[in-house]
Amino acid sequence: ATAPSPAVSAREAPIAAAGGVRRGLPRVVGGEPWPPADTVPLAPAVAASVEPVAPAPVAPESTGPRSTPAVAAPVTAVAVAETAPAIADVATPLPWTRTVWNGRAPRRIAEAPAAATGRRRPTWPQAIAVLFGAAALGVLAGAAIAFVRALLSLPFMQDFLAAFPGEYEPGIAVEPGFSPWVGWQHFFNMFLMVLIIRSGLQVRTEKRPTVFWTPRGNAKGKISLNLWFHQSLDILWLVNGVIFVVLLFVTGHWVRIVPTSWEVFPNALSAALQYVSFDWPHENGWNNYNSLQQLAYFATVFIAAPLAAITGFRMSGLWPKKAEKLSKAYPVEWARALHFPIMLYFVAFIIAHVALVMLTGFLRNLNHMFASQDAVTWTGFWVFILSLVVIAIGWVAARPLVLAPIAKAFGKVSGR
Repeated sequence: ATAPSPAVSAREAPIAAAGGVRRGLPRVVGGEPWPPADTVPLAPAVAASVEPVAPAPVAPESTGPRSTPAVAAPVTAVAVAETAPAIADVATPLPWTRTVWNGRAPRRIAEAPAAATGRRRPTWPQAIAVLFGAAALGVLAGAAIAFVRALLSLPFMQDFLAAFPGEYEPGIAVEPGFSPWVGWQHFFNMFLMVLIIRSGLQVRTEKRPTVFWTPRGNAKGKISLNLWFHQSLDILWLVNGVIFVVLLFVTGHWVRIVPTSWEVFPNALSAALQYVSFDWPHENGWNNYNSLQQLAYFATVFIAAPLAAITGFRMSGLWPKKAEKLSKAYPVEWARALHFPIMLYFVAFIIAHVALVMLTGFLRNLNHMFASQDAVTWTGFWVFILSLVVIAIGWVAARPLVLAPIAKAFGKVSGR
């Protein structure tokens, strides 16, 4: 017999001496320790050996006939793989699923996919649909104008217009014209209404406020800075409204916007038909409003404004939390259901009001409201432009950088 080849023994030694690796905790609940029991470390020398090893010379024995030297078979990685147990690479991590939430506002926003960005852009069918809808509205408006004009040309409608021209003489005499306080009240009301609508829409669409206001001595009353600004404007608007109503009744000018006869309704219908027909009723706002204007002003001052105040107070932090019976009788859901539609009414009223002011002799109308004079001059126009500049400045300044120092005078301002 011949002695084993030293080369073969040297290459088999690492495998023979290899033992199991140290096992740790299981990777799954109730499983076995990791790695498996039959795992052996990967021998770099064995894995790298792919060339056959030259046989080493074998010394002859001292006695006996000469024999042919035994040549060891070459050891390759394939042979080792066939004889050795399965080798696991413990350096490769197991597959896993990400469970960390990225959050709503990541520090770095990934670029939106093309499909998402494409949805924001109107397609050709959508653009055509919008144009078609606008054209349809124009056709309907033209048809309504033609129908009303044809209706008013009929004999019985001519008699109706003669009996109800669109306005009536008030039952109580009132001094014509507008006092300067009316102009100031009108400006303050316009200024506050624009900012109230702006801040109200911000509160409605605000998802995650960045600045908060907390009243002194009431840590639980913390609200967003936008909500504080909205409620502060509401208080100023209510103060301005109370002053307006008091002066209205003290001076006797309440007769101009409060109906004093049932004739207001047929005259309002007559005025509405005349507006639609573009053969507009006679304008004499310096002395008396027409019936449609009177009803609109009455509804705005004595119905819409109180409803806005009552619903806003119910949703604000000023509502008494301990008044359980009162809260049950007036649920906050009712206030929320009414408050936003009332705001839409004010927006519609402002649009219609401004449009009619511009279309029915805007220089004279602007003089009535801003210059307290019944004349066709540019004085009221320039005062109106100045008021628009002030409103624009207030619109731009209504941001935390400006509002925070003001809010600190009435409470605590913080970022969370």
